Amino acid sequence: MDRRRILILQGHPDASAPHLCHTLAAAYAEGARQAGHEVHIVEIARLDFPLLRSQQEWEHAALPAGLQAAQDEIAWAQHLLIVFPLWLGDMPALLKGFLEQVARPGFAFKGDAAERASNPFIFKGLKGRSARIVVTMGMPALIYRWVFRARGVGLLKRNILGFVGISPVRDTLIGMVDRLGEAGVRKWQDRLRTLGARAV
Repeated sequence: MDRRRILILQGHPDASAPHLCHTLAAAYAEGARQAGHEVHIVEIARLDFPLLRSQQEWEHAALPAGLQAAQDEIAWAQHLLIVFPLWLGDMPALLKGFLEQVARPGFAFKGDAAERASNPFIFKGLKGRSARIVVTMGMPALIYRWVFRARGVGLLKRNILGFVGISPVRDTLIGMVDRLGEAGVRKWQDRLRTLGARAV
């Protein structure tokens, strides 16, 4: 297997203590490194950045200095692992705000505004990268996937990652996290190590 450059975007908004998301990301990183892949990690909760409030700001304001290194890491990566807990059926607001900031024209989208307006589908700036989304949740994962249609994850896959050219995008949904117990956590750690070793 070819050696890949993997970036883990840790999307849990609470950096005050380790959570299951951190445990899972660490297992993925361990498996990837043991298989010879290079792994970098960005902890979004430790970054300082404002929320975007207008299209004008998104298109023309400078990227906050605290996010330049994170954007550079995304440019470096060949594969992304995005880990977050499901909050109100979607990604936490901090992760969404981060993605809005870094996915700027000139980086996530090529061409000028007129070119992108004429055909936004050919100006994807992050082609050549793949991703996996790992989501933890209190409800059963099958209920989220089949009853709620995993809408929050689907929006991230199609409207954000796919829209900037990242493909394929796979997902791992982990439900009933409060009832996993030690054996359940170990099972998921093993699965994430395997996925990390395969860089998928």
